[in-house]
Amino acid sequence: MKNIIEFKKILIAVDASEYSQKAAEYGMQLSRKLGAEVALIHIDEFPMVANMVGDPMLGDQMMVLPELADIQNDTSKHLLAQLKSDFGDGLTITEIIKTGDIKHEILTAADTWMADVIVMGTHGRTGFDHFILGSMAESITRQANCPVFIVPNSKNEE
Repeated sequence: MKNIIEFKKILIAVDASEYSQKAAEYGMQLSRKLGAEVALIHIDEFPMVANMVGDPMLGDQMMVLPELADIQNDTSKHLLAQLKSDFGDGLTITEIIKTGDIKHEILTAADTWMADVIVMGTHGRTGFDHFILGSMAESITRQANCPVFIVPNSKNEE
């Protein structure tokens, strides 16, 4: 495993949550201190909504919904642009937007981009919620080929 001073590529996994913003800020500060490149990755899950509504068999008119993938992609681009604007001044930042299974896409991107470390936030679920929903950060940590820094959901900031 690499020593922290050898980290030259930091992959920061983000979503639209406040926890993710903390992780982005932390990862970009770490990048500045180490002189490392940053890749921001956002994963869009496959939309669960059908692209058509109405039932012609019942006489309903067909109505095509806007392309959800395009909407998701535009939202993802906006999110990454906002994070770059907020925290990325002066950094070399690669943007990665994927659609699919979050864990798989983050792990694949980390390997493909040859990340030295993954930085991500956690929603901090505990108890029954953690049991039912699990922890994406925990799952990625178990399977990653590089270290994973998890920025905690700290409510006690000083």
